[in-house]
Amino acid sequence: MRGKWSRGEIHVRDLHLEDTIFSLHQELVRGAYRHGQYTSFFVVDPKVRHIHKASVRDRVVHHAVFRTLYPMFDRSFIFDSYSCRVGKGAHRAIRRLQVFLRKEGKNNTRIPYVLKCDIRRFFDSVDHSILLKLLKRHIKDERTLSLLQAIIGSFAGQRGKGIPLGNVTSQLFANIYLNELDVFMKHSLKAPNYVRYCDDFVVVSHDKKQLVGFISSINTFIDDRLRLELHPSKVHVRKFSHGIDFLGYVLFPCHVVLRVRTKKRVLKKIAHMVEGQKAGVVKEPYVRSAIQSYLSTLNHCNACSLKRHIKEMQSGGRF
Repeated sequence: MRGKWSRGEIHVRDLHLEDTIFSLHQELVRGAYRHGQYTSFFVVDPKVRHIHKASVRDRVVHHAVFRTLYPMFDRSFIFDSYSCRVGKGAHRAIRRLQVFLRKEGKNNTRIPYVLKCDIRRFFDSVDHSILLKLLKRHIKDERTLSLLQAIIGSFAGQRGKGIPLGNVTSQLFANIYLNELDVFMKHSLKAPNYVRYCDDFVVVSHDKKQLVGFISSINTFIDDRLRLELHPSKVHVRKFSHGIDFLGYVLFPCHVVLRVRTKKRVLKKIAHMVEGQKAGVVKEPYVRSAIQSYLSTLNHCNACSLKRHIKEMQSGGRF
């Protein structure tokens, strides 16, 4: 016996997994695959999110679909789409926004403004028929389309709408869906200083009136073409010197800081882990790894005092 499972038990489990994969393959080949039910739960990070988790069997299919379709669709996405893409990510989105802010500021000789927008309940609002239509532009194989329809139709927050937080395919579907907005922003509105990360996006310009004018055009487009709407309380035009809150950071002309809410959440989590480690219910390597991850995140902003405070908390835990 080694650890929890004996060699014999591990072998039996491996055989069972192999049989399951072969069976799944046959179902897919015959067109007999049917998507199973989801397990739902809530997480708070920092706001409450409703997660829907598919079975292991269905997740195998999701990953196979993602691996096949991602290279095909990624080539069609604009450069400045940063969510769930190889070589992109939140920190590169922040750096790109800084480039645009410096460009529009012309070495501090004029004032840059930022239009910041958020799409209201995006994942719950994705229209299944529109998503399938977008997929059909690139995919002609009927069996593949049938499989995609099964995955999309396996979840609906409301009739004919919604993709689940938790599916790896939802990340790709979100980018395919919002690529329509990206193309509209770049080619119709001619907004070159545009950055999108999932359903959050910003546009930079020295012309405040231009940015204000974009709002109604964006709302009209996403309503007509995508059946979406901007979040009424999360759309604003802000002067760069007043701070631009984007993806957990706040950008100013001479520095970048962590968002206050994010800072409080980080400190609360670390304090909880340190107390758990002292009580013996949280393992020391886990706490050390988590704290190192937080410190690495802070390398992307001006946070010397916060880093020092975290290290003092870590020292208090004696590890």
